[in-house]
Amino acid sequence: MSQALQRIEQTREALVEALAERDWQAIGELDVACRSCVDDVLSEAPVDEQALRENLQSLLVVYKRLLDVAMDERQAIVNEMSQIRQAKGAAKVYHLFG
Repeated sequence: MSQALQRIEQTREALVEALAERDWQAIGELDVACRSCVDDVLSEAPVDEQALRENLQSLLVVYKRLLDVAMDERQAIVNEMSQIRQAKGAAKVYHLFG
């Protein structure tokens, strides 16, 4: 396995760990590193296409999970902000009549 493929695998594993911990800063940094690794492996001389395909498919699965989790987190924040706005509105009404 080429060094670039190994770097993709290591970065993928680090992304999985960061996602499990919801460490968004690490995920951002690993995303940049991952893009660099993919660019490197694609610019190399022909490599083991099967190994490349398997690594990239595994990486795609991680990114899909990452996207799902990020969308869930975003929706949770939207819901929380909505509850805060409702509470503020209720507090204003309470102060008007209280």
